[in-house]
Amino acid sequence: MKGGCLHRLLVHKLCFGLSILTVPIIVLLLEGAPVLTIFSPTPGQLKVLSQGFLHQQEQEHLGDDGATLAGSPGPASRSRSQKSRGKVMKSNFFCACLFSNQTICDSVVESCLHIKAPFICFCIIEDCNYAKGKWIEDDKRPLYSGNECKQWLSKMWACRMMRRTHFSYENYRWQPHDCEMPEFTGPKFLKRMRNRTLAFVGDSLGRQQFQSMMCIATGGKYSPEVEDVGWKYGLVKAPGALRPDGWAYRFSSTNTTILFYWSATLSELEPLNTEHTVTRYALHLDRPVTFLKEYLNDFDVLVLNTGHHWNRGKFNGNHWELHADGKPVGNGSRLADLNRAKNLTLYSIARWMDSELTRHPKMKVFLRTISPRHFVNGDWNTGGTCGNTVPFTNGSEVLQDHSIDIPAENAVKGTRVKLLDITAISKLRDEGHISNSSFKKASTGINDCLHWCLPGIPDMWNELLFVQI
Repeated sequence: MKGGCLHRLLVHKLCFGLSILTVPIIVLLLEGAPVLTIFSPTPGQLKVLSQGFLHQQEQEHLGDDGATLAGSPGPASRSRSQKSRGKVMKSNFFCACLFSNQTICDSVVESCLHIKAPFICFCIIEDCNYAKGKWIEDDKRPLYSGNECKQWLSKMWACRMMRRTHFSYENYRWQPHDCEMPEFTGPKFLKRMRNRTLAFVGDSLGRQQFQSMMCIATGGKYSPEVEDVGWKYGLVKAPGALRPDGWAYRFSSTNTTILFYWSATLSELEPLNTEHTVTRYALHLDRPVTFLKEYLNDFDVLVLNTGHHWNRGKFNGNHWELHADGKPVGNGSRLADLNRAKNLTLYSIARWMDSELTRHPKMKVFLRTISPRHFVNGDWNTGGTCGNTVPFTNGSEVLQDHSIDIPAENAVKGTRVKLLDITAISKLRDEGHISNSSFKKASTGINDCLHWCLPGIPDMWNELLFVQI
C-alpha cells in the first residue's frame, strides 16, 4: 500500500486529507516549498497537500495581501535562499515523512533521493509508546543460536548449554500497540550504527544486554573480523582481577563499536583510605561515574542502567559509603535510605547527561528501567525460586501508558534523556529466567531469578533500543 501511494506521488496524482489544524505546524517547517508530502504513521495511508490547497490555506489564514507563509522568505529572499542552497532548492516537491519509526522514514527518504526530479526530503518521527503492547509468537525467533554464540555469551547465562530442557521462552517477540516495529537483524543494526559507538554502562543486567547485542550483531556466529578495542577505553584486566571493568569490540566492516562498562550504581567512587588493607569508597550520589566523564565524547548512543545493587548487603560488601555535595551522608539523613539515594543518583545523572547533550546534540542517551526479579517463596539466599516454565501465566499484554519504574520515569522528565522502558514488558516473562538450570547454582540450591537466559528477554530490550536510534 505504501509503495502504491508513493508511486501515485511520483506520477503527480495528489490526494487530499491532512487536517487544517496540522497545516500551520508543517508549513513552518517548509519555508515556502511548493508542494508538501506527508506520510502518516498509519500503515498504508498517504496524506498529501497540493500546491493549490496550501495556497488556499495561505489566503484564508494570512489574508490576500501577498504576504508569504509565516517563517518563509519572500520572493526576493527565497530566490537568494535557493541560490545559496544550490540545485537542491530547485526541486519541484518537498517530501516530509511523518512515521512512528526511523526505518520507514529512512526508506522513503532514500527513495526520494533516487528520483530524477529533485526532492528535498526529511523525516519527522512521531513519538510512540513502545512499552505498551503484547507478546506474540514468532517463528523467526530467536535472533541467534544459544549453542553457537559462544564467542560472546557467558556460560552462566547460556541456557542452551545448561541442563534446561524447555526453550519456548525464545519464540516470542514484543509488538507495541499502534507502532511499527522494523525487522531487527545484525546487518541492519550495523548499517544504522556505521561509524558510530554504542555504549552500555551499568550492572550485570547491562552486561546481559551488551552480550545480547554482540550476539545479534554477529548473528551468533564466530566473527574473527571483530576487533577487541578495550584498550582504547582503559578496559584492560588489572593485576589480580577476575575480569576487566568492561569490554569493547569494533566491527571493521562498518566501523561500529559496541562496549560495556561495569558500574553498578552509575556514581563516582572515590577511594578514602588506600593505605589500609580494606579500602573504603565514597559513593558520590550527585557525580557520574568517572568513565562517563572521560569517554563520553566517543559515544553516539549510550544506555545507562542501575538498580539491583542498591541494598545494604552490596554496600557493606563493597565498602561503599554514601556522599552527597562532597560530604558524607549522615545516618539521620533522608538520603541514608538507599531508595532515596538511588533516586537522587538517577535524577543527578539524567540532568548531567542533559547538560552534556548541549555539546553533543547528535548523541542519544537512554536510561533503561529496572529489570524485574521473580523470586517467590523467598529471596535469592532464602530459598526463593522461579520454576515456572509456562509463558504468560500472568498475561501477555501491557496496557498502561506510564512506566511501572516510577523513579526512572521521573528522573528523565524535563531532560533529553529517553526512557528505555522494559520493566512491565519483562515482568510478564518469569519463565525466561535462568532459575535452577545452572549446574553451579543447582548444586548450592540457589535459583537465579534475576538474570535471564540468552537468547531471551534482553534481546527484546535491544530491539526496542534499535527502533529508537
